[in-house]
Amino acid sequence: MNEYYFNSLTLAWTLFAIALIPIQIKVTAPYGRHMRSNWGLSIGNRLGWTIMEVVSLLVFSFFFLRGEGIKSTGSWILFSLWAAHYVHRSLIFPWRTRTRGKMIPLFIVFSAVFFNSINGFLNGFYLGEWQGAPIDPGHPRFIAGLLIFIFGAALNLYSDTILLHLRKPGETGYKIPQNSLFRFVSCPNLLGEIIEWTGFALMAWNPAALSFAVWTAANLIPRALSHHRWYKEQFPEYPVERKAVIPFCFVKSEG
Repeated sequence: MNEYYFNSLTLAWTLFAIALIPIQIKVTAPYGRHMRSNWGLSIGNRLGWTIMEVVSLLVFSFFFLRGEGIKSTGSWILFSLWAAHYVHRSLIFPWRTRTRGKMIPLFIVFSAVFFNSINGFLNGFYLGEWQGAPIDPGHPRFIAGLLIFIFGAALNLYSDTILLHLRKPGETGYKIPQNSLFRFVSCPNLLGEIIEWTGFALMAWNPAALSFAVWTAANLIPRALSHHRWYKEQFPEYPVERKAVIPFCFVKSEG
C-alpha cells in the first residue's frame, strides 16, 4: 500500500467515525449498565473486554515492529505508551472490575475487535513504516503532548479506581460517585481517555494518530451522554449541576 492510498484510507476511516456520532447518540451500545438481552449471544463481561482490547496491543505491536521505517527514541516512547495503555485495558482493568456474572453481547465484542484492529493497524503501520523523520522527544510539541497524555491517563485511572471502589465485594448495583472530578462531570474516566489520546496525537503528529483521537472522542462522548441520562433516570437526587463529560460546559441531554 502506497502512502496516498494509506492516507485516503485514514481520511475515510476518520470521516466514518464522525458519521457514526448521531447513531451512537441515539443508540446506546448494550453493555455495562446499558446491557440488554435482545442483542444475541453474549459472553462474560471480563472475557469480552480482554478479547476486544488486547487486539489493539497485538495489531499495533505487529505492524510497528515489522515495519522498516525509522524507529527513533520518540517512536519507541509512543510504542511504549500505546502498549502500556492496552496492557492495562486488556489484562488488568477487566479483572479488577466487580462484574462477575455480567455479560456482554458478542456483537459488541466483534465490533470492538474490528474497530481496534483498524486503529491498531493504522497507527502501528504509520509509526513503523512511514514516520519519516525521527520523532524528536525534545520538541516542545512532543513534550506538551506527553504531559497531556500523562494527565489524561492519570485522570482515567484514578476515576476508574473511584468507580471500582463504589462496590463492596459481592455488590452488583450502582451508586452515585462523588469524589474528584465526579463532582463536575458524570464520566471523568471517559474524559481522561479523550485527553490521553489527544496528547498522543500531538506527540505523534500524523494522520493515523489524529484519526484515533477523533474515533476516541466520537465513541466516548455519546457514551458519556448515555451514562449521564442513565444516572438522572435512576437517581432523582442526581446533582443537577453535573455535566456529562466536559466540566462547566452545557451539553444538552435527554432525561
